[in-house]
Parts: sequence; C-alpha cells; structure tokens
Amino acid sequence: MAEVVRVVTQPTTARRSRCPRGWRAVRIRTSPVLTKWWVSEGRTLVQLTADTPGRARRSAAWAAAHGIDYLDGAIMTPTTTIGGPAAVLLYSGPADLYQAHKPVLDVLGGTATHLGTDPGRAAAYDLALLDLFWTAMAGLMHAFALARAENITARDFAPFAKGIGDLVPPMIDTAVGPVDSRHHPSEGSAITSNAATLDHIIHAGEERGIDVSVVRAIEASAQRAIDAGHGGDAFSRLVEVFSEPGA
Repeated sequence: MAEVVRVVTQPTTARRSRCPRGWRAVRIRTSPVLTKWWVSEGRTLVQLTADTPGRARRSAAWAAAHGIDYLDGAIMTPTTTIGGPAAVLLYSGPADLYQAHKPVLDVLGGTATHLGTDPGRAAAYDLALLDLFWTAMAGLMHAFALARAENITARDFAPFAKGIGDLVPPMIDTAVGPVDSRHHPSEGSAITSNAATLDHIIHAGEERGIDVSVVRAIEASAQRAIDAGHGGDAFSRLVEVFSEPGA
C-alpha cells in the first residue's frame, strides 16, 4: 500500500488568522522538491485543510498534472477530538483511493464519510454546514442582545432559546422535500406572516438602539419573495431567492 502524506492544519472550528489556510497552505507546502518526492515514492496527498470547493478541485487538478494521487477532505470537529470517537471527517475524491487508505485515515478517529468522487464535495458540505452554524450563532447573539436590552439575563433566556433550537431538526426534515423539488407550498405560516414577525423584531431592536442589520437582511430576502408573487409560500421559498443571480 502506498504511504499516505497527510496535510492537516487547524479544523474548521479552530482556525488561526496567522496560519496559511486551505489550498494556499497546501501549495506553500508542495514545493517542487516535495512534489518530486511524492511522485517518486508513489505517495497519496490527503488535503484536510478548510477551503472552497473550487480550490479543492484546482488542487486535485494540480495533483493529477503532477502524477500525485489526491483526496480532499474536511475536519468538522475541534482539534481535541482528533484520534478519538468524537472526531468527524469528510472526504471526497476517487473511491478506490479512499478505500485503499482507509486503515490509515481511520487513525484520525471518529466518524468518516466518503461523499463521492467530486474532489470539491467535502469542501461544499463543510462550508454549507459552517454557513448554517455561523448564521445560527449570529441569530443567537442577536437574540441575547435583544433580551439584554429588555433586562432579561442570558441565563434566564437560555432555557427558552434551547426550546427554539429543538424546533430546528424537524424543520430541516420538513424543508428537504420542498427545497429539492423547488415547490414551496405553505402548510401553515406563509412568508407574509414571517415578514410581519421580522418587522416586529426590527422595530423592537430599533427602539432599544440595537443593530438590526442582520434581521433587515432576512426581511429584505422575504420581501423579494413577496414582490415576486410568492408571499403565500412557505419560508423555504427563500432558498430560491438566495439562489437568484445577484441576490
């Protein structure tokens, strides 16, 4: 079995601003001397730094041009989980290459998933999941700010925030069908009603001097759906708004 060369920097949840990141970091490390060594030794490059799907595909093309076997991937959990059962890793690239080196990759621990042959697929999952995480975290911090402005402590608010969080998993399951079919019938609350709620949040925040730009961005997206004649649709319609060129 060919030996695996692992290029692993900080996982997505533990990036440091002064470290070279992602595809650029890999290219820094892949000097002509190292490239020659990889090729001569028949080694495989496994790239686990966080970056964009496009750069992952360019890395794969660069490796192929130099005769280097290549797998791309992403580490979805903090550094401290690596080697233990809590680690979560995603891989994409040639399936036979992944299977050949799986015993070595398994040393990283936890749960590993091969997502397909497209080398950019792991990065796509990574960034979409981080999109979900950071927009949710921004919403949580904004909610804390609004609660604080009304003399509600974070400790008092937290149990209720967790209750809202519990609503999300079933909502993900509910949204899957409409998002994949691009058909968004409302089975309860329509976008017009959602927009009214967002307007209430904005006014409450403005009355307390809170920055409401995040909520205004959501309201603007909802309004675009309404203006396009989809006010009666479910909130999942916003995936189409976000996908419009120039949105």
